[in-house]
Amino acid sequence: QVQLVESGGGLVQAGGSLRLSCAVSGRTLSNSGMGWFRQAPGKEREFVAGINWSGTSTPYARSVKGRFTISRDNAKNTVYLQMNSLRPEDTAVYYCAATGAKTIVVVTTTQSYNYWGQGTQVTVSS
Repeated sequence: QVQLVESGGGLVQAGGSLRLSCAVSGRTLSNSGMGWFRQAPGKEREFVAGINWSGTSTPYARSVKGRFTISRDNAKNTVYLQMNSLRPEDTAVYYCAATGAKTIVVVTTTQSYNYWGQGTQVTVSS
């Protein structure tokens, strides 16, 4: 059974940084597309960043481009999201997700991801 476990969330002041990690267990997902999504209270879950199996494609949501960086370490079965210059509007529960299939072109819709973590809270104070 595949498990995705996020860590690294917390409370940070505006302008600060956090690094989220997503550890995958139960099965290697080295060929899988991976993504980070977030959901703020009262809002729908939205795509933040994705990465294909080789790490050569990393699309971002327009709201985070230039501030967030997604990366992966297939040897450690872990995906990261480095978040810099955080803003109060980045406050949300952040979820790691995996497509479970070899992904060359990153997809940005929640329906395309078959495995999800439990989420980690990120709160940015003004």
